[in-house]
Amino acid sequence: MPADLGENLGSDDNFRRSKLSSDPNFSVRQRSCLLAKAASLITPFALALAITALPRPAHAGAQQYEPLADSVKSALTLAARGDRTPPEPIFRTPLEKVHWLTAMDERLPLRNKPEYQTRIEFLKTVHYEATRAGLDPQMVLGLIQVESGFKKYAVSSAGARGYMQIMPFWADLIGNGKAASLFEMSVNIRMGCVILRHYLDVENGDLYMALGRYNGSRGRPEYPNAVTAAWKKNWAWVPEKLPPPIPPATPAGKPEVKAAPPSPPPTYKPTKH
Repeated sequence: MPADLGENLGSDDNFRRSKLSSDPNFSVRQRSCLLAKAASLITPFALALAITALPRPAHAGAQQYEPLADSVKSALTLAARGDRTPPEPIFRTPLEKVHWLTAMDERLPLRNKPEYQTRIEFLKTVHYEATRAGLDPQMVLGLIQVESGFKKYAVSSAGARGYMQIMPFWADLIGNGKAASLFEMSVNIRMGCVILRHYLDVENGDLYMALGRYNGSRGRPEYPNAVTAAWKKNWAWVPEKLPPPIPPATPAGKPEVKAAPPSPPPTYKPTKH
């Protein structure tokens, strides 16, 4: 209860808090009035707390429709629809895969993905689709954090949908024509990575400009800076150095045979005639 709440209640001569316990003749009506007054003071405070506790809405930015050349549209369509193999990310070693999934799982917010298997499937999909598109999976995780806060059914005020906030026109342009499919994890993350890869190519590899184009705020620093900050602060990952390869063992009882050094190149002396 706020510190001044008791003072406000006690300042009213007609409604003293002490009467609730000391005066047996205190009427039900008076009790109701006192409770109503207390509620009127508590409600704004409780409402403010409730509002601050609500999750942030999805990022309001969105991709802008741009006409695509037929060749570009065909390439994007093939990238968005083809290769429906279940995502299984590729790492240098099986141990590195375990380390990455464990580290990223610990960083995911549990409130949106409380089930372990759901989190692992999400992480595998992000790594697979980002790598497939030639993007850094850690950067894509930062982008998803900024865009949707890892909420599968997030919808922005501009109408962008899902984890990577894909605008519905992309479903018609390079997808299956069904905007509802943008809420499917695999479809949303694949299309988001394909679209960002396209923007990166359009901007000649300039990630800053590509991120701005992805958000519909090209040239402005707020969105690229937010994604970069989330990427570096929350999702940075440095793979462990691989140990040097172990030389093949020599069979027991047999001396190691060393290869003879290469022969020096032949020298030619001019002959005298």
